[in-house]
This record gives sequence, structure tokens and C-alpha cells, in this order.
Amino acid sequence: MSLTENTITVDNLKWFYHQVMPAQLKDKSPVILLHGIPAHSYIWCAMMPILSEYGFKAIAPDWIGCGGSAQPDKRDFKYTPDAYIKALEKLIAALELEKVSLVVQGFLGSVGIQYALRNPEQIDRLIILNTPLADNVKLPWQMRQWAIPFVGDMLTQDPLLVDRSLEGGSGFVISDRDLAIYRKPFVKASSAGRSLIAIVKNLQIQASMREINSGLQQWQKPTLIIWGMADPWLSADDAENLAQTNSLMELLKLEEAKHYPQEHWSKEIAPVIVNFLGRHKN
Repeated sequence: MSLTENTITVDNLKWFYHQVMPAQLKDKSPVILLHGIPAHSYIWCAMMPILSEYGFKAIAPDWIGCGGSAQPDKRDFKYTPDAYIKALEKLIAALELEKVSLVVQGFLGSVGIQYALRNPEQIDRLIILNTPLADNVKLPWQMRQWAIPFVGDMLTQDPLLVDRSLEGGSGFVISDRDLAIYRKPFVKASSAGRSLIAIVKNLQIQASMREINSGLQQWQKPTLIIWGMADPWLSADDAENLAQTNSLMELLKLEEAKHYPQEHWSKEIAPVIVNFLGRHKN
């Protein structure tokens, strides 16, 4: 097993993704892990080898506009949930994945839930980590600033916004080595900051949350919610209320974790995910 870096071009858009392929592949759907903002797929790299050890193929792409993937002008890619859902559909088709288990986290990771709701036949199992779920969710002020004219232009050209966001959301100091990797897209090109502005401006939070909240209440696939209970940006009540409305949903509470539980709790989370993926039957 080795963690590899790969690229694939789909409809003239370059996707970058990390992948692990186990020595002995289980008869299980591959796992796709989707990140939030302002992170990219590297945030899953501590967890992916553990999934591979238990026989799961895992793929973590950088969303378009993020990390090593294409950072197109907003005239060429709309950065709306619909645009992302269509792009994800085409990526999964290009990777020749018939059915997947989906792991999502964070703002923009929520688009993965919308994809699942619109393509249930493609989904084996769904795992949600600290992702906006409720109708009253708002972007944190720290992220809303990125969409303010002129102010956002300055903030998103500062690579240290990654430090402030990831450490502010996780509540822990991130190593200099990891921060250097997270900052790299912003250091490398100004288009990373412009893409981040476009993402924030086009998330369509209210409409997306209505679709997610109502859709998940009727969702018929096994679902695991893993929630950092000390999240400064998303209420734990949202996860608890959703879990109570649907008997197919399980809730694991991480009392000390915050918004990015996979960043500091990968060793605790990965065995739970492995157990869930191997235990449930459709």
C-alpha cells in the first residue's frame, strides 16, 4: 500500500487526488473523501492509509478551485453547488466507479451530501463529519469576510488565512510541515485566492441547507455522523436532531473535537469508519 498523488482531466478540468490501493482489495465499494474550505485533500492523508490497511480503496480529490486541481476563472466554472455536483458526477464516471461510500466534511463538503441525495443509486454508505446540515446555518464570519469586495481580495491572497482558519476551527496547533502543504496553493498562484472568493460567494447556503435537511430526513442509506461537539461554527444540536429523525443514522460524539475532526483525530475516527463500512449491509 502507498499513498499516491494523481491527476485526471475531465471536461477540460484537471482534478488532483490522493489515492490508496490496498494490497488485498475487499469486496466493498471504494471510499471517496471530500474536504471543506479552505483545506484540500491533504486533510484526509492521515486517515487514508488506515482505510487501506483494512482493504478499502480510498480516493480524496481536491475540489475544483482548491489544492492542486484546476482553478478556473468564474466565467469558465460557476462554483455553484450544481456546478460542483455535475463535476463530481463526471469525475466519478471518469474514474469508473460504479458505486461509492462517501465521506464528507465542512463547508463545500456539503455539496457531497447534495450529490448523494440526487444520486442515491451511486451511494453505498454515507459518513458525515461536521458538515452544515440545518436550515439556519450560516458561514462563519471568518469565511464570510472572503466575499467582501476589496477586503476579500486582500485576505485571500494571504497564505496565513489557512493557518487562522484550520487552527481556529480545529482548536489545535497544526505542525509547520502540514501548514506549509495547506498554504502551498495560495503561495503558488493568486488564482487560489480568487477561486476561494468564488466558492464563498456561490455556496448558496440557504437553498443547499433546505435540500440537505429535508433530504436527509428521508434518506434510506446507512449513515454515520461523526461530530466534533466543540465545533465553534456548527451546532451539535443539528447533528443530534438529524440523527433522531432517521433510524438509519448513527451518531458518534467526539467531545473534545471541533470543526475539522479528521485533522487531529484520524486515529480515533478511522477504525470507527472501517467498522461502519464493513458492518452495514444494504
